[in-house]
Amino acid sequence: MQGVNQLDTPGTAYDDPVLGKDPQPAHMRKYVDGADDNGGVHINSRIPNRAFCLSATQIGGFAWTLTGRIWYRALKGKLFPKAGFQDFANATVSAAGELAGIGGSVQITIANAWSEVGLHVPVSLTRSGRSGGNPPRTAGSAANA
Repeated sequence: MQGVNQLDTPGTAYDDPVLGKDPQPAHMRKYVDGADDNGGVHINSRIPNRAFCLSATQIGGFAWTLTGRIWYRALKGKLFPKAGFQDFANATVSAAGELAGIGGSVQITIANAWSEVGLHVPVSLTRSGRSGGNPPRTAGSAANA
């Protein structure tokens, strides 16, 4: 429907003879890369928005009860300056594991939503947000002793 800018249907906000068609992509294969819009930060924002919408719809209930908490946890404590979409996808799947169980239906739902927008995340993420395996070694860690 023209004029309805729903999160699950990016690129449908407008189709205007003067402005053209809404260019917001719904999938990473149509990611806009370039110098405009600070590297596409606004035009591409509908990709993670769509992943949120798909997750919240599948999980059900009010978006702020669980899906919103997962996104908030990822934004608040799992990202770093210059984090990209894949980093954010990994962070939300990790946060879902922490809040609703690693390998559980909520974590799988969020991983599937990211896959639907072109970002693949294994559901076996550990609490740190890294995929399986041993934690990285540091100079002061017991693993190096």
